Amino acid sequence: MTRWTGSIDREHRRVVLAAMVGTTIEWYDFFIYAICAGLVFATQFFTALGKDALILSFATIGISFFFRPIGAIVAGHLGDRLGRRAMLILTLMLMGISTVLIGLVPTTGSIGVAAPIILVVLRILQGLSAGGEWGGAALLAVEHAPADRRGLYGAFPQIGVPIGLLLANGVLALVTGLTTPEQFLAWGWRIPFLLSVALIVAGLLIRTRVAESPVFEEVRRQKARSSIPLVPLFRHHWRLVLAGALVFAANNAVGYMTTGGYVQSYAVKSLHLDRSTVLIAVMASAVAWLVSTLVGGWLADRIGRLRVYRIGFVVQLLWMFPFFALVDTGNIALLHVALVLFAVGLGFTYGPQAALYAEMYPTSVRYSGAAISYAIGAVLGGAFAPTIAEALQTSTGTVYAVGAYLAVVTVIGLVASHFIEDRPGRPLGTANEVGADGSEVPR
Repeated sequence: MTRWTGSIDREHRRVVLAAMVGTTIEWYDFFIYAICAGLVFATQFFTALGKDALILSFATIGISFFFRPIGAIVAGHLGDRLGRRAMLILTLMLMGISTVLIGLVPTTGSIGVAAPIILVVLRILQGLSAGGEWGGAALLAVEHAPADRRGLYGAFPQIGVPIGLLLANGVLALVTGLTTPEQFLAWGWRIPFLLSVALIVAGLLIRTRVAESPVFEEVRRQKARSSIPLVPLFRHHWRLVLAGALVFAANNAVGYMTTGGYVQSYAVKSLHLDRSTVLIAVMASAVAWLVSTLVGGWLADRIGRLRVYRIGFVVQLLWMFPFFALVDTGNIALLHVALVLFAVGLGFTYGPQAALYAEMYPTSVRYSGAAISYAIGAVLGGAFAPTIAEALQTSTGTVYAVGAYLAVVTVIGLVASHFIEDRPGRPLGTANEVGADGSEVPR
């Protein structure tokens, strides 16, 4: 078993750090918007809509998801043609610039209807970036990893998401603690967006120093790259793309209860809990999500990727209604318990993902396949999950309607996992390509 010592292992550390840090920054930026959609944007950009302002504010989170597949297609094509590293740098820059500009957009009170239009355009650019980012980060980590540790290595870009959530909620909690409610709504919410400048610079410094994936270098040397990766991907692997999307959708819809800002908004606006206190509770859940994601990746190397997934889905399902029961008490201690235990199922259905998706596809279409499965799953699962949750809770008067919706999505993911073959340790190089009949043949 490879140990983390010596020159090769220093390169491994550099790779997983680059994957993790870049993903953290991407998702910090993404989550800052999602949280502010629930806490700020309804009153600053969509006031003309009255009681529907909050629903539309949440809907702007979902709009960006429809551009994720476009980002995944473009980044997947270029990533399979030009390499993983170049796409990681490009997507990081796009996300960072979009985020900083959101922090500078005047409100509707200053420039009228142009304000929400500009906000939505910048959110779309965030969606394009997010669609292409994950595939590159996941593949860079997994393709550098020893065969028996792909699950663990692949978990590092995954934990960038809970770390990003932790940072986003932490910075917002700090800002809300240092400002009055009036100051926060007037200008305080802009600070986390503007702070993204420093994070982007740090991320670029790390990512530009990382070597290209050895698997992609092998493909380049052997001239095994596909000229249009989408064609063989959908000709031979469309069932995998669909199954992978449904599996991720089940994780994403549930995760977006916190990452999409629904729980924060419900606890503050409906249960009248203190905003900073709620954000701290979400930070505690982010720590639990981080730990359970690493454990999920580690377990995936021992008992298989899909077995860990299925354990996670069962945990999600069993905890769904107790979760909402504890949240609805309005007790901050029980909110902590609810969110922390909620994160366990999320981690187990997230930690093995990078390794599973990398092993699902042959090398020449791997970036496209992983990124598009991920992006479509994000559309099906997370795009309008906060909006659907808000609408269900408002129309029925109970959060248990939200629980029922998420339980159905979880069952769909559990069923979809049985249409994917677990292939731990499968060679990732050009020995696994597709022939004219769609079968895998050695080159």
